[in-house]
Amino acid sequence: MRRLFPVADQTAAPPPGGTHGTTEVSAPGADLADREWSLAELAAAYAYPERGPGGREPWLRANMVATLDGAAQHEGRSQPISSAADMRIFGTLRALADVVVVGAETVRHEGYRPARAREEFAAMRAAAGQGPAPAIAVVTASLELDFSLPLFTSPLVPTLILTGAAAAPDRIATAEKAGARVVIAGDGVGVDPARAVQALAELGHTRLLTEGGPRLLGQMVAAGVLDELCLTVSPMLTAGDAQRIAGGPSVTVPQRFALTSLLEEEGFLFSRYRRP
Repeated sequence: MRRLFPVADQTAAPPPGGTHGTTEVSAPGADLADREWSLAELAAAYAYPERGPGGREPWLRANMVATLDGAAQHEGRSQPISSAADMRIFGTLRALADVVVVGAETVRHEGYRPARAREEFAAMRAAAGQGPAPAIAVVTASLELDFSLPLFTSPLVPTLILTGAAAAPDRIATAEKAGARVVIAGDGVGVDPARAVQALAELGHTRLLTEGGPRLLGQMVAAGVLDELCLTVSPMLTAGDAQRIAGGPSVTVPQRFALTSLLEEEGFLFSRYRRP
């Protein structure tokens, strides 16, 4: 793993006779050495913004992967275009989050399981006042889900269902009987992204992560609620008609985000963009 951006400043040259008064910072290229980063280093590199005056709270970030020709999936799944380093970052982002927000279609296609507790992040999560693992929040209008899956039968923390006020009462009852917590985040059948973010914040979840799919991410972009995009650019070409990372409604004026970090490993680029 190498850091390509931002580039570190050069260490000031020490004066004769000692180092008093110098600033200890990395020399240029120190992070350009290709080495395996520890999980602690990855966690520091992807830390959520500090809370405080002027800070955004809650903070919603997305984590997606796309090929050189823009495909977010291959044969309906993201795994074929991913890598070991991408999965390490995937796990780190989950470990930093209070809740992982995901669309029902992605739950079905990717075989979602509950987030697991990881010993490597236990102390960090405890210090941040977090539980052992993030909750999974499934966005669904129909609640047509297989409630016999481990996501609902054996999570460390109850799985959340985000749906609209017009959702079928019998499906809500089935979800609650399975142990899920149903959260209303829309006046109609579907979910309002802004209402979903606010509802999660009211439950104490302020460090939000979404892993898509493309339709859900597109709705979040269109609603203007996305604060950060962590995008892995996979050095692969797939052609075909695979989805982009975001679909659905378009925005009136393209939204510009600012690059804050760029890492590289084996040709994969791991970028972070934030809302200015």
